[in-house]
Amino acid sequence: MRVKGHISTADKMDVNQAKQEHLLALKVMRLTKPTLFTNMPVTCEDRDLPGDLFIRLMKDDPSTVKGAETLILGEMLTLPQNFGNIFLGETFSSYISVHNDSNQVVKDILVKADLQTSSQRLNLSASNSAVSELKPECCIDDVIHHEVKEIGTHILVCAVSYTTQSGEKLYFRKFFKFQVLKPLDVKTKFYNAETDEVFLEAQIQNITTSPMFMEKVSLEPSMMYNVNELNTVAAEDESKSTFGKMSYLQPLDTRQYLYCLKPKPEFAEKAGVLKGVTVIGKLDIVWKTNLGERGRLQTSQLQRMAPGYGDVRLSLELIPDTVNLEEPFDITCKITNCSERTMDLLLEMCNTRSIHWCGVSGRQLGKLSPSASLSIPLKVLSSVQGLQSISGLRLTDTFLKRTYEYDDIAQVCVVCPYTSPES
Repeated sequence: MRVKGHISTADKMDVNQAKQEHLLALKVMRLTKPTLFTNMPVTCEDRDLPGDLFIRLMKDDPSTVKGAETLILGEMLTLPQNFGNIFLGETFSSYISVHNDSNQVVKDILVKADLQTSSQRLNLSASNSAVSELKPECCIDDVIHHEVKEIGTHILVCAVSYTTQSGEKLYFRKFFKFQVLKPLDVKTKFYNAETDEVFLEAQIQNITTSPMFMEKVSLEPSMMYNVNELNTVAAEDESKSTFGKMSYLQPLDTRQYLYCLKPKPEFAEKAGVLKGVTVIGKLDIVWKTNLGERGRLQTSQLQRMAPGYGDVRLSLELIPDTVNLEEPFDITCKITNCSERTMDLLLEMCNTRSIHWCGVSGRQLGKLSPSASLSIPLKVLSSVQGLQSISGLRLTDTFLKRTYEYDDIAQVCVVCPYTSPES
């Protein structure tokens, strides 16, 4: 259901209006949904002078909710009294009517509606053909729709041209100016994981004055990534949203959405390609307001700072979460040549206070071509309990005599498997 709300009165919004009296009258009204009426209750104590007068008046008021007269709620809908707010991503709808106020037949009537923004001018007319004639007290009606994609000042330009019975050609136009506001504030943060995964945190704030129902917030990844949404939790045999059943976002409230992007298999092995990838994807946000009015925003391509791996990248492909104290455990390291030259690598393992490497240090790994990778299984043990950091790996390029140090590669929880008997 839509009702008409005046964009403005003609005497206020006419710009460069010709002073000549025209045979036709132009009216432009915005089509919008009605709003719920809110009453302002007036109450007093029974011992005060009005007694129960106010409460009886509120019970007789048709706009109050029966049994809840003192609440600021209403059962009635009110028609818009002004243009109202329009936000980016919503659909602007307007009713245009040209009425023949004269007592003569008007011919060759052409009605044109354009929307002027800061960057472009759009033709919104449903038809560009002229109406052959318009009899007295008759009108030409048109409804235009436009999905608003720019913020700032918009000007609706309505132009009417026609021919009188005497053959005189007349023309006039009216300008209707309105502002398009920003409905949401979107902030993003990127976290680069060692496993080539990228985590995106999107903070979305409702900066309007009314609540929103968040119908969809999804991430459309770039061609090199697959996305996994982390905004649901597994409950029994179904997934439930972390925001509950009713996904409402109140005014000035902020909600955080999390996504994990993994490189596609055909790109995961190309270290040089992923190293330079900065484009991640774009967010697609759909919401509803008031009585189901729908809005949609799609961000521009989100970009991150490309991680700097240097010439050689070392990451862990396999590591246990929890290990026993002073017991060897297996890890798998992945070494990738991110440079544009072939390397001849030597692996050294240096013990730390808590981490001790099992095996021979100073092992030759051989030549590694550009963008190639090598997986190496290693054994480690820890002599200290708690959360310990895997450190002490050194790679040396024997061609250039350059050494690369790798500390704090990952963390592992070390526990004691022995339990002392209770005394």
